[in-house]
Amino acid sequence: MTSQDAHGPESAAASRRSKLTPEREQEFFDAVLEQIRECGYEAVTMEGVATSTRCSKSTLYRQWKTKPQFVVAALRSRRQSRLAGIDTGSLAEDLREAARGAARWSMTDTKLLQALGHAVTQDADLAGALREAIVEPEITALREILRRGVERGEVEAGHPALEYIPAQMFGMVRARPVVDGEYADEAYLLRFVEAAVLPALGLGPERPRPPSAG
Repeated sequence: MTSQDAHGPESAAASRRSKLTPEREQEFFDAVLEQIRECGYEAVTMEGVATSTRCSKSTLYRQWKTKPQFVVAALRSRRQSRLAGIDTGSLAEDLREAARGAARWSMTDTKLLQALGHAVTQDADLAGALREAIVEPEITALREILRRGVERGEVEAGHPALEYIPAQMFGMVRARPVVDGEYADEAYLLRFVEAAVLPALGLGPERPRPPSAG
């Protein structure tokens, strides 16, 4: 077998994939994630996504052989933290800004997590992609905020609350729909930071800025 023979199918697949522009690929990803939020993972089909994006289902199957592979790729396309870059020079204000940022994606990400809840227990790749897309970037950004606060001397390095703050802030966003039947909006998350997060770190409470309009 020649090297050309050995790489033939792989090269052909790469060639087929290259026909999709990044913009078109992202359109497919956005469509499948939106359908999962609205209908639930089990109800979503490749045929349904093809219809909503005006393509043939063979296009989707050629790119991603199965629905789980398609959804994993869609999730991994979102691997970026919307909390990255927060650095006001103050740990307390950074945490308030993180609360404001988390509120902006509270509903969409929580709906996605809820819709994928059962499926991720059955599929390790799907579970890993979900963590990579939604959980790990935000937890990493929150840990970075805390690390800078320690470096500035605002809180001591061995403070016992440091370990739990990222999980608490992430968890409050996900838990409120279950506990209160409402999504965690900006006002709610700012109250949480003032009442629970800052006191836990030994930082004095301050009156937060009002929630931003819209």
